[in-house]
Amino acid sequence: MATGRVHGWTSAFGRNLAEAVTYPFESWRGTAGLVAVTVATYTLLVLTSMPGYSLQMLADGLRWFDLVLVDLTDTIYRTDGSTGLAIVALYAVLTGVAAVNAAAQLRLVGLAGLTDLTGVLPGVLASGCASCGAGLLGFLGFAGGLAALPYDGALLRIGGLVLLVFFLGRAGHPERCVVSPGVTEG
Repeated sequence: MATGRVHGWTSAFGRNLAEAVTYPFESWRGTAGLVAVTVATYTLLVLTSMPGYSLQMLADGLRWFDLVLVDLTDTIYRTDGSTGLAIVALYAVLTGVAAVNAAAQLRLVGLAGLTDLTGVLPGVLASGCASCGAGLLGFLGFAGGLAALPYDGALLRIGGLVLLVFFLGRAGHPERCVVSPGVTEG
């Protein structure tokens, strides 16, 4: 009996996650929003991997922006390889999905509908550069605490990804109710 409940929950979770991830591609606005938020998030995560370098170079002018972005992307790749770069890219994409879904829920049901996606914030704050593990928390001044974590904060980054996936899977498609009729909890 308990195995049936777990299987039912995991299949519903998988279906909700698939619907949440594919929702931005249902319209050109959703896709454009996903691309815009993904690019902005990737840029922010990469620039905050070495905030001092980023600020010094960009203070001299925006003409250095592309060089800084390419240099820091290369640093991430050289430090942690393709896996580290994939983690940063995955964070950016999942953040874009979460932002588009949150905007849809806000548009449809107002502020009360955002309760399913509010848990995305910890995952975004814990995310970040695969080269240093600091991410946005490091930018906020918590880099020393993150450096003391085992595996240089890699577990925190993976935990942040798990949080993003969990809350997206829990929320599902923003235009559909995720509670099935006749299903009781407990």
